[in-house]
Formats: sequence, structure tokens, C-alpha cells
Amino acid sequence: MSKAKVAILRTSPATVLRDYHTLMNLAGYQDVIAKDADTALKVNISWHFFFPASSTTPWQLEGVIRSMKEDGYDPSLIHACHNRTVVIDAHLGERENKQLNVVQAHDLRNIHIYETEEWINIRDAVGDLTKKFTCLNEVYPKGFMIPKRFIGENIIHLPTVKTHVFTTTTGAMKNAFGGLLNEHRHWTHPVIHETLVDLLMIQKKIHRGVFAVMDGVFAGDGPGPRCMTPHVKNVILASADQTAIDAVAAKLMGFDPMSIKFIRMAHEMGLGCGDPRDIEIVGDTSAANENWHFAGPFKKMTFASRMQHHIYWGPMKKPVEWSLKTVLAPWAYIASVIYHDSYWYPVNARAAMKDVLNSPWGRLFRNWETVTADANGYPDVGTDAAQIDKLGGRAFVESMGILGTCIKEAPEFSSRRRHQETLKSER
Repeated sequence: MSKAKVAILRTSPATVLRDYHTLMNLAGYQDVIAKDADTALKVNISWHFFFPASSTTPWQLEGVIRSMKEDGYDPSLIHACHNRTVVIDAHLGERENKQLNVVQAHDLRNIHIYETEEWINIRDAVGDLTKKFTCLNEVYPKGFMIPKRFIGENIIHLPTVKTHVFTTTTGAMKNAFGGLLNEHRHWTHPVIHETLVDLLMIQKKIHRGVFAVMDGVFAGDGPGPRCMTPHVKNVILASADQTAIDAVAAKLMGFDPMSIKFIRMAHEMGLGCGDPRDIEIVGDTSAANENWHFAGPFKKMTFASRMQHHIYWGPMKKPVEWSLKTVLAPWAYIASVIYHDSYWYPVNARAAMKDVLNSPWGRLFRNWETVTADANGYPDVGTDAAQIDKLGGRAFVESMGILGTCIKEAPEFSSRRRHQETLKSER
């Protein structure tokens, strides 16, 4: 068995496009991503508002698409792939994070899998593999649905380097969470580490090839994946081993990868390599040896993250968690939107981002629509720092629209609505 390989490079706006091409080939993506199969670029939107390190960056998406085109991949077989969550508006997110700009510029398909795709029961999709699941059979006794189009399709995950209040860090393995579980994903939170391991098993079974390209030009510390402190770190990573790339990212942030349960479980089950001593680093080995000494997600938790921990693992588990599996569950979605979008972002976002908005990357983001790329990257990123305009009253008003969408799309309501529509159409 070949040794797990993770590619890592330092980068800058002036070289980022060339660097992504070098990075992906160092990691051997052409050996994994078949050219005759459809390839989903699994975009990460952890917050619909722009927040550095939270979501897939436009240069990350641009770099991957350009690299694939340069290496002979057919653009008609490449598409952006988005999932929906009850608290994140993916359509708003792809606009605010300027991902849609990139997809449209390359004239690629842009697929929101919850809106257009057929879903299939996991038992029909993977058969006896379900017998090996560590938790999902107990969480979903009747099974759950996955997108039918994923079967036989390549997938390239596009996560960022950041912490997470449920899993310590989040990256390639967690990026499958939104796309592979249809509804009621919050039911898995008490067993989130085991869930990520089961989802990795599923990916290895259904996808033609699985690859990850991780952007760490911004890296987020604190109670992620939203209310973080972003830092400029200027690194990018890639690997065909989802466990290994998450392990290297965790080590960069200052954590012992094997102390993080989902990484350790995947390693012990032979689904990937989580021990940095057994991972081959290619590219800039000195960058891989950095230690950023992040504080992590648990030292300065937000009110919302503390309450989530109390509900899923603490004293509120018995009296409250049951409600999340009933028609009462939307109370949690509403609370999350009000806290994060109506309160935290309008009040705290500018202060949290201030040190990175005027960085070259912040300026590249601000001026994305007007900058001109050459063969290597963006030699001129402009002089204006990134602006945060979703603050105060404007952010509050926008959050009310998000709240309405959250209630409308809550699975407790939408599934009932779809059932009624089906009955009506059958009459």
C-alpha cells in the first residue's frame, strides 16, 4: 500500500493560480480524478455572509477549475456542487463569497443538489456496506437518502483550514456532511465523529475518485466554523487521502491529529492516514512543519456554541434534545439564525476581521470583479481593503429574509409540504 501523500505550498495572490496547478499535480490528482466521469466541485459555504476562512474562496475555485482545464479535463464534465442547510442560504452564500462569479465566468453547470437532483436510499446505493456503519444505522433506522448523481461521479472537496466547535477542526471529511445526508443532519451531532467516518466509507464506495483541495491563505481559530478569528497563513494543501489532509491541517493549527476522534477512528479503520509520521509531505516541507498555536474552538466559545454543547453532550441533553427529532425542531434553526445573523455578525464581524481585510487577500477579494489575472495569478490586487457592508440595520434586515427561508425549508415543514403535493398530484 502506497504511503499517504499531502501536498502543501506557500502562495501569494501573484502566484496563486500557478501554485494551485502545481499543488494538485504534486498530490497526483490526475491519478484519482478520471477524465471521462463527471466531477463535482463540492463548494464549502459555512456562512452565507463573507467571513475569511469560513467558506471556499474564489481563487481556490478559480485555481482548481483552471488547473483542470489546463490538464485536459472537459469543462462540460465539471460542475459546482452545493448543498443546503437549515441555517445557511447557499444561494446567498455563493454570491456573497463570489463563488458564483467564478462558476459563471467558466460557464460551468451550477448544481444545488437539494433542488434539482434525485435522491436514493443509502441501502440501495451501497448495499451491505451499511453493515459496517459505526452509528448511522442507529441514527436513521429506516436509512437515509443520498444524491443519486454522486454514484460513479468524481468529487473534489474545497474546504478551508479552520476550527469547529463540534469536531475541533473541520476540513475534507466534514465537507461531505452537507452533501451526503439529505435531511435531519442535526440528528447526528451527538455522534458527529462517528458520522464523518461512516460518510467517508460511503464516499469511497460511491465515488469514482475523491480528492480535496484546501485553502489556508486565511485560517480560522476559535468557535468555528463561523464566529472565528481569521489569520493570514498563505498556505494551500491537496490530497487524495481525506484523513491525511485533515491531519496535516490539524497539525498546522497546533493540534495532535490523533487526539481528534474522527481522524483517529478513520486511521484505525484503515480509511486513511491520520498519523503525520506516516504521511509523505510533498512541496514545501518547511510550511508543513509550522505550528500556528491556535487556541482552538473551546476556550472562548460563543453563547450559541455553549448551548449546543449542553444540548448534545451536557445537562440539557435529556430535557431538550428530544425536541430536535420532532416538529418542534425549527426552534433551534430560528435561534441559530437570530444569534449568528441578526446579532453576532452585525456586532462582531468587523472587529473579528480587521487584521485581515487589508491584507493582499482581503484586497483581492474586494476587487475580485475588476482584477486581471495572468498565467500565474493576480499581480495587482488593487488598493482598497475588503469592505463589510452587511452590518447594523442592513445585516439585521437581511437576516430576517434568511430566517424566513430557514422556516420555509425546515425539513419538518418541507417534507410534509412535499408529501401533500405528491398526494395532490396523484389524485
